[in-house]
Amino acid sequence: MSQSPLDLGTVLARVADTLESRRGADPSTSYVAKLLAKAPDSILKKIGEEATETVMAAKDGETDKIVSETADLWFHCLVMLTHYGLRPEQVLEELARREGLSGLTEKAARGPDGARAQPAQGV
Repeated sequence: MSQSPLDLGTVLARVADTLESRRGADPSTSYVAKLLAKAPDSILKKIGEEATETVMAAKDGETDKIVSETADLWFHCLVMLTHYGLRPEQVLEELARREGLSGLTEKAARGPDGARAQPAQGV
């Protein structure tokens, strides 16, 4: 993978800061405030819609559309994180934790409900 001049963490943090600044704004003048005012349903509906559009773009192999729809999907996921008081840095930390792990090993470490198993306590 080639190095990008963009620092993903910085870009996501700036977007998250902007989204947080929209909390409590007038829903008639801010799309994000409108989503947050009707959360979580409005946000989750948009994530489902954008995920579907991303899948359709990928199925069609339209690279420009894949990038555009993925950006829309990520944006709405960031709005969801904002609603729940979470930050993209937390997601990046989780991805970093998983880096280098076998997907099969990581999945096996989850409990039956899909949650990560808690590490054993030391004695």
